[in-house]
Amino acid sequence: MTITLQGKRGLIMGVANERSIAWGIAKAMADAGAELAFSYQGEAFGKRLEPLAQSVGSSMMVDVDVTDEASMDAAFAMIKDTWGRLDFVVHAIAFSDKNELAGRIIDTSRENFKNSLTISCYSFIDVAKRASDLMPEGGTLLTLTYQGSNRVTPFYNVMGVAKAALESATRYLANDLGPQGIRVNAISPGPMKTLAGAAIGGARKTYKHTEQNTPLRANATLEAVGGTAVYLASDAGACTTGEIIRVDGGFHVLGMPQPDHLV
Repeated sequence: MTITLQGKRGLIMGVANERSIAWGIAKAMADAGAELAFSYQGEAFGKRLEPLAQSVGSSMMVDVDVTDEASMDAAFAMIKDTWGRLDFVVHAIAFSDKNELAGRIIDTSRENFKNSLTISCYSFIDVAKRASDLMPEGGTLLTLTYQGSNRVTPFYNVMGVAKAALESATRYLANDLGPQGIRVNAISPGPMKTLAGAAIGGARKTYKHTEQNTPLRANATLEAVGGTAVYLASDAGACTTGEIIRVDGGFHVLGMPQPDHLV
């Protein structure tokens, strides 16, 4: 089966710059023939995004605040008016106060907990509700998670809880939307050198550790994550839904580091 996205239209949410996982996915999808629209939040991110969007032939960019109902309404109304439908959405949106990712999770503030869960998890549910209305013939919803959802990871704290909620939401959405032919999956890359990853304390040590110890002795690449997203959004992924697809060089299978790196 040839894996192609020719004739498919999709929305990419969460591109920060050319090193973003969302951009790696967007580039791979465009190369596979998809027509893309992009969302961003705020003028600064819009300016960064514009040349990237243009490089894959996209002129549809919409400013969206996922915590604002009116902003979300306007964004999806614009897509409906312009295209009439969607075939896939890539949700690559997460946020937490960087200051609360250090220390102990027991010290997480109520406000940051609510904010982190709203932006990192509920936004996917809200996007799914709106996007599914534009998928009368079925489609694909993808989000991004991380192993800190099910294993304690230093400097991840409340984001681990948020990602756990996101993964659970992925499964429930897959069940809700399956009868409409809409597949819902999450991709879980290993540590990557991205803007979001750099905000996590100890990022360099984590990146080095996983690179040295994965079965493949390599961290995930934008190309590998992008290729996985293309598969999931294509007809080749027709029977895959409710899954957390790991693209981490196999790190998740380990019980301890490789013998050469045991301390």
